[in-house]
Amino acid sequence: MEEHSVKQAAREAGNQDALQMAARAGYAVNGVLHLLIGWIALQVAWGLGGSGSADQSGALSALASNTVGMVILWVGVIGWLGLGLWQLIQAIVSRDEAKERLKYVAKGITYLVLSWTAFGFARGGSSSSSEQSSDFTTTLMSQPLGTALVVIVGLVVIGVGAYHVHKGWKRKFLSDLVEHPGPAVEKLARFGYIAKGVALVVVGGLFVLAAVQNDPEEATGLDGALKTMLEAPAGQWLLTLVALGFVAFGIYSLVRAKKARV
Repeated sequence: MEEHSVKQAAREAGNQDALQMAARAGYAVNGVLHLLIGWIALQVAWGLGGSGSADQSGALSALASNTVGMVILWVGVIGWLGLGLWQLIQAIVSRDEAKERLKYVAKGITYLVLSWTAFGFARGGSSSSSEQSSDFTTTLMSQPLGTALVVIVGLVVIGVGAYHVHKGWKRKFLSDLVEHPGPAVEKLARFGYIAKGVALVVVGGLFVLAAVQNDPEEATGLDGALKTMLEAPAGQWLLTLVALGFVAFGIYSLVRAKKARV
């Protein structure tokens, strides 16, 4: 009876118009964030003099640097908070299998952390994702079985990346939408998911490398992963493709804000 009451309360909360609007705003600002990451990565690929990090912190810092960006940033704080809460509510009320409900929980926590991070930037703070990754790795390595923990983190990130590639290749993202977005947006979404997945696989690989070499500095997050691609054969073109993939994912996210199943 108590479990039913909790689910009923969560279902009613999830149906609130304000929460649904916030969730859609979260998807929209997520699109802006990916567009900025893609643009910064293109600057890195072609040596255009961009000084920002090609990752979440670089994009948030770019938004915080001007008045319009600050407005978008505050919308993101509220939107990602709403999106995180909506995902957690779905974990409670969903009748899906446990694996799917765990995905809701993971996504919910991710968006809540993103909201908190954006809140820090909106208040004038700043941080480097690369430094955060290195500090996090250093902390893990200082624990018992720390090297194994870092390997596990790396493998989890690689798994998330592989999931993005699979979701894009198999068009699984279409189930997130209430209607088909059109062939052009579908192609952008496929490209975006696959490119983002490749980037995350490299991020996870750097965590594993940090563990193997016992060097936390190797775990440099998304910015370091993208710059590592630049050092590969034909790296400039590889990074350009991934950067354009982030742009494609950003465009898809803007469309998703309207067509998402919320």
